[in-house]
Amino acid sequence: MTKPDKIVDALLVVSFKTGNKKAMDLLVRRWNDKVCVHAYGYVKNWAWAKDITQETWSIVLAKVHFLRDNHQFGSWVMTIASRKAIDGLKRQQKQRKLANDWSYEQRDTTTSDVGGKAKKLRRIQAVMDQLPIDQRLVLKLFYLEEYSLKEISEITGATVSTVKTRLFRAREKIKEELKKTK
Repeated sequence: MTKPDKIVDALLVVSFKTGNKKAMDLLVRRWNDKVCVHAYGYVKNWAWAKDITQETWSIVLAKVHFLRDNHQFGSWVMTIASRKAIDGLKRQQKQRKLANDWSYEQRDTTTSDVGGKAKKLRRIQAVMDQLPIDQRLVLKLFYLEEYSLKEISEITGATVSTVKTRLFRAREKIKEELKKTK
């Protein structure tokens, strides 16, 4: 997230806190898609990700007045979304153990193979799907959403050194798996 974006977010948060309801509408417009994609990264189901996004905004509305550093709005929102998604996954695992009859949704495989790059990207995605969720999340936040290590630390609640370790292990696992397929 660039510094000007953080400043705009901070100004909108301050404006909302002082009574401007349209400021939150603007924040939701700026962040809603990012939050939904972030939640999808955990749950791999768009309907569920949208539900998590809705729950996230409910919490944001209720607790935005307690946000100390308005410049950290984006990290704060993503942290809430992460925790809601993880809570949902934990509930799902408990239900799965009880029912012992859970079926996984298959990913959409309708993409055409344009060449070796598409095949390699699908292989990387398959390897990423097998990574532990904490490593998968760190990869996504670092490479796709371009958060800094410190911001990822704030979002995940892990130390910066733990984030670095997870990032390193995830990259090594992907390299190892790609070497096997050559």
